[in-house]
Amino acid sequence: MHKRRAFISTIESGWAFEYPTMVAALKDKSPDKRGKNKTMVPQKQAEEAIVSNETGNETREEENEDESQQSMFSIKSILWHGGSAWDAWFSCASNQVAQVLLTLPYSFSQLGMLSGILLQVFYGLMGSWTAYLISVLYVEYRSRKEKENVSFKNHVIQWFEVLDGLLGPYWKAAGLAFNCTFLLFGSVIQLIACASNIYYINDKLDKRTWTYIFGACCATTVFIPSFHNYRIWSFIGLGMTTYTAWYMAIAALIHGQAEGVTHSGPTKLVLYFTGATNILYTFGGHAVTVEIMHAMWKPQKFKYIYLLATLYVFTLTIPSASAVYWAFGDQLLNHSNAFSLLPKTGFRDAAVILMLIHQFITFGFACTPLYFVWEKVIGMHDTKSLCLRALARLPVVIPIWFLAIIFPFFGPINSAVGALLVSFTVYIIPALAHMLTYRTASARQNAAEKPPFFLPSWTAMYAVNAVIVVWVLVIGFGFGGWASMTNFIRQIDTFGLFAKCYQCKAPTGAAAAAAEHH
Repeated sequence: MHKRRAFISTIESGWAFEYPTMVAALKDKSPDKRGKNKTMVPQKQAEEAIVSNETGNETREEENEDESQQSMFSIKSILWHGGSAWDAWFSCASNQVAQVLLTLPYSFSQLGMLSGILLQVFYGLMGSWTAYLISVLYVEYRSRKEKENVSFKNHVIQWFEVLDGLLGPYWKAAGLAFNCTFLLFGSVIQLIACASNIYYINDKLDKRTWTYIFGACCATTVFIPSFHNYRIWSFIGLGMTTYTAWYMAIAALIHGQAEGVTHSGPTKLVLYFTGATNILYTFGGHAVTVEIMHAMWKPQKFKYIYLLATLYVFTLTIPSASAVYWAFGDQLLNHSNAFSLLPKTGFRDAAVILMLIHQFITFGFACTPLYFVWEKVIGMHDTKSLCLRALARLPVVIPIWFLAIIFPFFGPINSAVGALLVSFTVYIIPALAHMLTYRTASARQNAAEKPPFFLPSWTAMYAVNAVIVVWVLVIGFGFGGWASMTNFIRQIDTFGLFAKCYQCKAPTGAAAAAAEHH
């Protein structure tokens, strides 16, 4: 009876049904809880089974404890234990179109309509390619470690560990520095966006006060253990951004073009490259790719998920940004949040509230990898107590809260983060790492993942990666860094640090003239 229950539980967990040979082996001998019974399975299937086994352990153990509680665990699994390819797709799509959806019309006013659309497509495809490279490197690292009998039970693999295992400690340091800094400012941006959005519903409190309030609210994400547990949140979050995007497009079309509207962009190189790096940032949201993959039952299925998520995101970003820019034109140069120009209606207030909830979710997405890093530093990562881990994570939230109060520049900060951090974290480092990992003939021959069907040559992959490195280094980091930092410094000069209410009212006098001129 025990063997039969173990077999049924394994099938229900959703990972063994693709491996007929392994199923036959399980009938003869029940596996232990770590799923290490793989002696009768071919080598390749065994490695895949080990990789996919990790994330289902907790649910399987719970189901085996008491058969009478299966219905309760099924409900818990539906809402809490996400690890399918669909979960990964929802996580990627939901995470990619957070508050940046509201700043894309601002970018279009800097770039012009044609450049805005073309750069979205270009950077969307480039981001999908580098997300694919990250997934390949994860599988390579995981398969090598599993051959060495390394167990990842109660341990979440992160990007800097992949770099360390494949390329050494210097790459680990670079990955850790860029990734953590990017995620830190990504979390800061979510807090700024929360304060910026709620102000359009309730302006009795200034944006800085709202930042205090939402900082406390977002701190509750310390209680969400891992990306397994974002299943229902990712689903809801994508629905919220879908509503907001189509509300923006429809509301702009119904409003029509503002009186005397002009569409003069692009007019200055500084503005052009600032807008371009904001779009680079938009499709560079895969700093959490490794963590999302690790939460999957079958990480090998991730390869094209980010591309499919990006294609859906195009249906949200391109119509909404185009419609709002068509309606308001150059007014957007001084309104980096699109909500500030759309007419106040019940539909707009609903969009604001939905985006607030979604930004809470995205804050958790950006912060969770930082929580993992901090837990590993202080030796709490293996702790099973949720309350102890939550308490240990709280110090991570404090600097994020503080930075959001210092730099409340909604819009310009996206471009600065995109140019200085995203360019390396999710474009240059993955492309270089892939080239160096497979630089030898033996590494290519023994690669866990071969080149994709649409680019079957290693030489072609090297060429694509080299183009990405050069392009992002020169255009994204070089010109984009110059433009975005120039624009960022002008915001500081105009509004000052610790601005109480950034872009609440038009600046007056010399400050207004300077902002309008630039």
